[in-house]
Amino acid sequence: MDFVSIRVITSDVARLVGFYEKATGVQAAWAGEDFAELRTATATLAIAGTRTVPLFAPGSARPADNHSVIIEFLVDDVDRVHENLTGVVADFVQEPTTMPWGNRSLLLRDPDGTLVNFFTPVTPAAIEKFAR
Repeated sequence: MDFVSIRVITSDVARLVGFYEKATGVQAAWAGEDFAELRTATATLAIAGTRTVPLFAPGSARPADNHSVIIEFLVDDVDRVHENLTGVVADFVQEPTTMPWGNRSLLLRDPDGTLVNFFTPVTPAAIEKFAR
């Protein structure tokens, strides 16, 4: 089995896709006005509109209602990401900070309130763990 994607349901697909394109530098692939994917070498962030929810099960997902998941992106320079997003992000939860497990981490909320972590391994053990 392979873990391939996370899908976020939103009431404003274009706004959320635009945010993630700016934040990641990844261009979204659109499959219609209600669905887009930001694909990386290791996973995909799918963003879908509320009109797609009934295709699975009516009422099974609600936009802007996540309080348990953090979307994480491995980046080359978390401090540069912070600089690039200053003035774009309304809610930085934590400025770049080196965590006890060896990653330098930036935690913020996307426009729907979902927590997003951009991180860069900085200790030898963390660098080895994420060696590409």
